[in-house]
Amino acid sequence: MGITKRLFQLESEWNIIHYPYKPNGFGVFIFGDKTHFVDGETSFWQQHYGRNLLLSILLDAGYTVFTSNLYGANWGSPKALSLAQKIYHIIMKKEILNERVHILCEGMGALIAKEFMKLSNEKIRSVAMFNPCLNLQAHLEKERENMFFYKRLIKEIAHAYEMDSKKVKDHLFQTSFDSTSIPVHIWQRMNSITYPYQDHSKIYEDFRSKEGSPIDLTFHLADNQYRLNHSVVKFFKENEKNL
Repeated sequence: MGITKRLFQLESEWNIIHYPYKPNGFGVFIFGDKTHFVDGETSFWQQHYGRNLLLSILLDAGYTVFTSNLYGANWGSPKALSLAQKIYHIIMKKEILNERVHILCEGMGALIAKEFMKLSNEKIRSVAMFNPCLNLQAHLEKERENMFFYKRLIKEIAHAYEMDSKKVKDHLFQTSFDSTSIPVHIWQRMNSITYPYQDHSKIYEDFRSKEGSPIDLTFHLADNQYRLNHSVVKFFKENEKNL
């Protein structure tokens, strides 16, 4: 059995590449939620039962899967976006992969994904989103309801954006999307309270509809992880007809 994964550091952040037994030539770049770490030995996606199940299904389908720690709770910061672009270029240089990758993002990771879509439109094949955070300002306003979580979020954003905590409270984080026809499918958990549909997925769904390039949206109760995982693979495969 050959190498199944490779860890490497870039700008002090750990990154991991998972290799399939039978590669199909396509890559999946994962942008995880705020707790989805990668360290020198393992990652959240390897340790979490549900994510590890999806990772195994992606590898069985032939995908080369890669992800990064991306400074932890980065909240879509320019610094994390810049690192994501560097990781993409390094992997394209070292691995034999189609240069148009699939993106899989969850929660906070969608903030990086939407900026990556703006800057690297031609390098993206499709985007799968799980309960995405697409509106940082709305998330900030929502967290005001719980002062403990609000203070922690302020601290995380200040650290990620290299701002003073006091300025974060007064700063207006703009939510903008780029005109694109990249296929996007959102899987929205119906009982999700962290990033509610109305504040996040709906604004993007409405934007794409007005642009004449609608997205796919699936509501689910997370009671059938197997079906959900396989629907992600099906979505990716549907967008591999044009190399």
